[in-house]
Amino acid sequence: MADLIVSGAFVITMDPARRVIADGSVVIEDGKILAIGRRDEIESRFAAPEVLDAGGTVMLPGLIDVHAHAGHGLIKTMGMEQGDHWEEICGKVYTTASPPEFWYAEARLAALERLRFGVTCGVSLLGGGDTIMRTDDPCYGSAHCEGVVDIGTRSVVAVGPTRAPHPLAYATRDADDRPVPYPVGFDRQMATCRDLIDRWHGTATVDIALLYPVLRDEHEASMPPDVYAQACRQAQTVRALSRERGTLFTQDGNWRGSIRRAERLGLLGPDALLSHCIDLHEDEIGLCAETQTRIAHNPSAIASILGRCPAIELMEAGAVVAIGSDATAPDRSGDMFRHLQQAMHYHRRHFRDPSVLPPGKALEMVTIDAAKAIGLDDRIGSLETGKAADLILIDMRRPHLHPVNMEPFRIVYFANGNDVDTVIVGGRILLRQGVPVHTNPAAVLSDAQREAERMIDRIDARHLLALPDGFWGHARYPASPA
Repeated sequence: MADLIVSGAFVITMDPARRVIADGSVVIEDGKILAIGRRDEIESRFAAPEVLDAGGTVMLPGLIDVHAHAGHGLIKTMGMEQGDHWEEICGKVYTTASPPEFWYAEARLAALERLRFGVTCGVSLLGGGDTIMRTDDPCYGSAHCEGVVDIGTRSVVAVGPTRAPHPLAYATRDADDRPVPYPVGFDRQMATCRDLIDRWHGTATVDIALLYPVLRDEHEASMPPDVYAQACRQAQTVRALSRERGTLFTQDGNWRGSIRRAERLGLLGPDALLSHCIDLHEDEIGLCAETQTRIAHNPSAIASILGRCPAIELMEAGAVVAIGSDATAPDRSGDMFRHLQQAMHYHRRHFRDPSVLPPGKALEMVTIDAAKAIGLDDRIGSLETGKAADLILIDMRRPHLHPVNMEPFRIVYFANGNDVDTVIVGGRILLRQGVPVHTNPAAVLSDAQREAERMIDRIDARHLLALPDGFWGHARYPASPA
């Protein structure tokens, strides 16, 4: 007798043999997969108080998003094309205009979006850009973690200090919601990181990762030598803590020689995840492969417009490359089907070759390769006996997915997040027939709207909600005044 049997799906296991089972079933007990196989075999051996009829669906491991930003869900496009104030807004919001209620509401909204799109696990950096992290006090990270737990999906929450010399001024809010600024240095931020690790790392659905902002060529050239040396020492201190506490180490925005520098500082390794990684030098590709450093490729991100991530070359060199959304801002969503499709077109266009990045490999990049990238492939990323029962069902009874044949092709080329019918995380059904089981979506949306409105008023940014000049009738936006 098991807890739950999901029966009659076309199963794409993503196991080492990449088995597909045309009429398959999965047996779940104590949150893990007890057995997987053909439906007739499973039904002859097992029983459960609930048998979920999965006929007409394709079963996959839950999708994994290896790079996103907490906080972005309440900002989205605001200021992006109104004179490019988006980064400025992030700087204000994540330092002075985001009380714990903001982080809780945004975490629930982002986790609900992931749930609806079949993304059962994701990495979320607690802030925006490559250096604006809300680690001045543990209350903000804890509020985010509580919001994720409330929805029930898994999260790897990345926290860390700002880049030396820490010029940002942080603030808490008083009883009248006014900012009360205070100085924040490296030691305070490190204390916050340790606190969050102690509270949250290795809990039921949350792990903590550590980060230090990327150091690129322009930083070494522009920073005073003593400040640059301080930043290097701090990066090594954070990396040492990640190894001591057994957490993932991640960096956002690798570019312009940053991987060479990370190797010299001793930051690389199989427990390191580097995001974006655009316009790498050839030797940096080799360094990633040799050290088994993991790569978070964000094909839909603005960084991938400004430069190219050589994901194909990295994989051919032997590196593990997975796909991230880069979060739901400023111009994208958490739908990982969208991003894996974007990845295929991105690299096929670069090589002018439609044989590049076959759909099976693209699917690996949001399942088993993504699990390897975040160090959780012993628990999630594939449907195998003993692993966590994190799985999704795709409803194939839709015009754009018919006729139902060649299912792995149909899923990769044609499916989108709204085709997800059922989501199970740790053996617990969280989404059934597209409807959250344990969450009131209207309440999540209402809370998010309220906190977004408060945030907009705090930074006096209502004028940035208007359509910009050039939105209509132009082939490109007019050039900004010099």
